[in-house]
Amino acid sequence: MVVMFADRGPRVLPSATRNVVDADGDAGGPSTPVMPGEMMGYFNRGSNGNASGGHQSHGAAVGVPGGLMVSQHGYTLSLTNPIVAVGATVPLTFTITGPDNRPVTEYQVTHDKLLHLIAIRRDTTNFQHVHPVLAGDGTWSVPLDLRAAGEWRIFADFAPTGHDGSMTLGVDLAVTGMYEPQPLPPVMPIAEVDGYTVSLDGSLMPGAPAMLTFSVHKDDQPVTDLQPYLAAYGHLVALRVGDLAYLHVHPDGEPGDGRTEPGPEIIFHATAPSPGTYRLFLDFQHGGVVRTASFTAVAGTNAHS
Repeated sequence: MVVMFADRGPRVLPSATRNVVDADGDAGGPSTPVMPGEMMGYFNRGSNGNASGGHQSHGAAVGVPGGLMVSQHGYTLSLTNPIVAVGATVPLTFTITGPDNRPVTEYQVTHDKLLHLIAIRRDTTNFQHVHPVLAGDGTWSVPLDLRAAGEWRIFADFAPTGHDGSMTLGVDLAVTGMYEPQPLPPVMPIAEVDGYTVSLDGSLMPGAPAMLTFSVHKDDQPVTDLQPYLAAYGHLVALRVGDLAYLHVHPDGEPGDGRTEPGPEIIFHATAPSPGTYRLFLDFQHGGVVRTASFTAVAGTNAHS
């Protein structure tokens, strides 16, 4: 992501009000307007290869990442408004049309939800994992925190009724204002979030399964009473830096299986689709609150520095 935008600098996305903010929400300086033709290029950009669903547990093809395509297997993800203004609670609405060109209204439950939506800015900041509400006409809706202007990627992870397995579709969302991409965080085995320390042991391997072990501590003490979240003690999303190819995995074991402890360790088995740099986002729940620890990881040697 950083390389992708390094030669472009701050950008202004089109807006009727031309409100300009930077990534921290402060007023920005001089910037370069993005012309409508260039903006349409943002919406049409995405996939030039095949992609399959992201859930390993649903039998998705290992090593074939999802999220690069807006349309797959006859299903298409469409945002109601592909350009929105900045805001703390911006309503996002969208539909998924099926092979019959009608909005899909029936879905299978996967990991306790009908659909998982991931929103992230293309510089891999501002990660959000939410669960939209489905209306009877097939329209999904959910509020997002879009106080950071720029180019965002929206992922919908779902399993439509009548389709064998799940899939992940992706589409671009433009949030108006001044966009200053942030540098990629360094590779570190430890992340801090809300007083919790999360450590990562293990490395991604391109084209081969690897065990990733996350350990959760608070106040220098291991957390041994993690709470189930989405039918697991942890939820992991991995995004490849450069194109945001999407790898969605769940931990080894589940609550109540007689062998999986509620912390401090959460173990995942993941396969990186290629060498490169990845961003890892671990969701875990403790004390009734879901928190996200983020890491930068490298698979192989052909990675961004």
